[in-house]
Amino acid sequence: MARILLIGGHGKVALLLEPLLVAAGHDVTAVIRNPEHEADVAATGAQPLVADVQSLDTDQLANLVSGNDAVVWSAGAGGGSPERTYAVDRDAAVRSIDAAAAVGVGRYIMVSYFGAGEDHGVSPDDPFFAYAEAKTAADAHLRASSLDWTILAPSALTLDPPTGRIDVSATEPASVARADVAAVIAATIAEPATSRRTIAFNSGDVPIVEALRAAVAD
Repeated sequence: MARILLIGGHGKVALLLEPLLVAAGHDVTAVIRNPEHEADVAATGAQPLVADVQSLDTDQLANLVSGNDAVVWSAGAGGGSPERTYAVDRDAAVRSIDAAAAVGVGRYIMVSYFGAGEDHGVSPDDPFFAYAEAKTAADAHLRASSLDWTILAPSALTLDPPTGRIDVSATEPASVARADVAAVIAATIAEPATSRRTIAFNSGDVPIVEALRAAVAD
């Protein structure tokens, strides 16, 4: 199948995604910052790779992504200081996009959030503002790239059990289980028609594969 590099390999969604990709026959390398997380990643069947993407320049990231068929960006600063949020969610993401384009990886899947965009509406006084701005900038950079990209924009993430069903027609965010987000990423990799599409979604009633096909049918 495909060689997939997953950046942000110890996140809650990533740890659910990795076994799905491995079960589908993909060769999965999961990039993590903390070496103490190697065992958790290895237990999913993915190959852990310790690297701090925040500190890598574009050339170093090019070496990291080279040889893969697809890159999945599921990393994030996880809150904290605005400086770190911009450094990871915007700057490192942008460098990874440039790196993927430079070495011809081609397929790039960005995990964003429902509502990201120039009109995100988050007040500069809100602690979420830096994240909203960072994701908006990274998404825009990806859309402007030559890559075969898909931006996935789930709404508020929960730890609910997976339903296998989503809603891609909603105009307002609600919530969606992390396990369903993982399944959406896996299904997106398997669905070429999702190329150069932004797909926002909530939990819903339509089976994931069917929902993705409906999202790209227009």
